[in-house]
Amino acid sequence: MDATLTEVLFSDVNIVLSILLLILILYWIVTMVGGIDFDLDIDVDVDADLDLDTGLEGGNMDFEDVSNVEVTKENVIGKRRKPLKGWQIFLIYFNFVGLPFMFTFTCWIFVWWLMTTLTTALTMTYDSVFGFAIMLIALVPALVVNKIFTTPFKGFFRHLNKDGDVAVDYLGRKATLLSTITGDKLGNAEVLADGNTMSIYVKSLTGEPLTYGSTVLIIKHSEDQNFYLVQNYND
Repeated sequence: MDATLTEVLFSDVNIVLSILLLILILYWIVTMVGGIDFDLDIDVDVDADLDLDTGLEGGNMDFEDVSNVEVTKENVIGKRRKPLKGWQIFLIYFNFVGLPFMFTFTCWIFVWWLMTTLTTALTMTYDSVFGFAIMLIALVPALVVNKIFTTPFKGFFRHLNKDGDVAVDYLGRKATLLSTITGDKLGNAEVLADGNTMSIYVKSLTGEPLTYGSTVLIIKHSEDQNFYLVQNYND
């Protein structure tokens, strides 16, 4: 006997993901229609020295305004050097950092739910132990598919600030270094824009050493748009 759609969606295997997806859909409806801003503030202590090829720098990652804002890594001092922890690399690699957290999370749950539901429905395993195995196994490919799906959105969200407006143009502004940088090392700088103090990633334009607390001029964006190239303001 063929199962109904409701039986499949709310079977023992699929009910958890189905309910979670419904909650997320309700969340977005309330957020968009009601104009309610839900904030999630999570400080993740990274404090690491990262290779330039990864486009990352150690410090604190502030997760805030998750429904509207790109999740970023801010306040990087980088006085102590140690590698990122595995779960931090996981968040960064699968786009939970660099995009609005709730956007990436919702897309991931949807992809995971879709893969699990379709597979268990086609194999008639939505109420069996084998179905639970399919759900757990689908978690990993769902992350991969979600990374591929969400990556193109980085360009869109990169041009928005936390209020959904066009991001501030930092080029040509002065900034104060919050760490010493040289060569290919990335650091953090503080810049005053439109009455707000913002933290940005910076790299020396010429590779010359730039010391902590010095004033630098923001010259241009990097090709991958992940940091700014700066030089000494007195040059």
